[in-house]
Amino acid sequence: MMGPDAQLTGVRLGGADDVVDLRLSGGKIAALTPSAAPAATLILPLMADAHVHLDKTFTTRRTGAGAVSLFDAIERMQADKSNWTADDLYARASLAMEKAYRHGVAAMRTHVDWNTAEVPVAWGVMDDLAREWRGRVDLQLASLSPIDLLAESGEQIAAHVRKTGGVFGAFIYRNDGLADKVADVFALSDAHDLPLDFHVDEGLESEAQGFDLIVDQAAQRRDGPSVLCGHACSLSVRPQDEVKAVLERAAAAQVGLVVLPTTNSYLQDNAPDRTPRLRGIAPMKEAALAGVDVIIASDNVCDVFFPYGDYDLFDVYRGGVHLAQLEPAAWIDAITQGAARWCDGAAVTPLTVGAPANFIAVQASDLHDAISRPSAVRHIYRNGEILA
Repeated sequence: MMGPDAQLTGVRLGGADDVVDLRLSGGKIAALTPSAAPAATLILPLMADAHVHLDKTFTTRRTGAGAVSLFDAIERMQADKSNWTADDLYARASLAMEKAYRHGVAAMRTHVDWNTAEVPVAWGVMDDLAREWRGRVDLQLASLSPIDLLAESGEQIAAHVRKTGGVFGAFIYRNDGLADKVADVFALSDAHDLPLDFHVDEGLESEAQGFDLIVDQAAQRRDGPSVLCGHACSLSVRPQDEVKAVLERAAAAQVGLVVLPTTNSYLQDNAPDRTPRLRGIAPMKEAALAGVDVIIASDNVCDVFFPYGDYDLFDVYRGGVHLAQLEPAAWIDAITQGAARWCDGAAVTPLTVGAPANFIAVQASDLHDAISRPSAVRHIYRNGEILA
């Protein structure tokens, strides 16, 4: 452990050009002064992973890997749910929280499958974990129900989500009567004052345009709880003029977009004995240029949807930089303070004098160096102390 008063020399803060010395005192950043030393340490804020699935995680040994489509993965995961006891869920999700914490994640939003009117066992387990981890990793729960179920049982589900302080979510993919069903979900959100989080258009058919309907509803109500959309893979194959128009409307309606580079690039355009041509990553650069708030998250970890990962959000960001050809400094906010705004990540604090000394210190000269060397040593500081 580092003592309460210490100094780090030759520090670069995020994507900044300047090199500074950083002094710690009393668990806070006490001073940032120009440095005469060469850059040797990259300092990043703690991270917020705003789209994960703790109920599904670490099940690959039971389900096997190699799903050939989204719906193949859904069916195989459904078959595993007979194993989802409270003890099983707690053990797997606790391991995930510990890994995320050690990698520098301070806030998470986990989706919880909710496929019947009854409250799933996983919701209670994750609610207990949220209390257990508060102050280390602030965990926010989001229900995840097929939108057709919400047409029947949405009132009951929304009431319980509101009671436990969660986020109201739906899975959408080319459902019949979708416009009316999306409008009903927004009505439930308004009635219960619930933020919304959609899994939408997670495929490569250009006819999948649930994202457009969500944007239209958000634009109509103007004020109300936040709206976040995950995936939106079909935007990657639609005509550019259509995409530009809907992204501009999304920005005006303050609809956020969370991009999941690992899971989507793994699962989309998947066929045996053929290299994928289409990666399914939503047009995130175009969305950002249009003014949409775009964030990056892990999604699935070690399950049939994505059989790899370690709850290392910086590694997911690295993959996003490679796959989407991102400029690193412009996108670090998408896993730190920008992402934290979507999942109440109060511990993701700025790198400013007087702020808590909560940050990630990478033995790298800058972001490009850190991305180039996955083996670069990282230390996680919480209130000025290095995590063991």
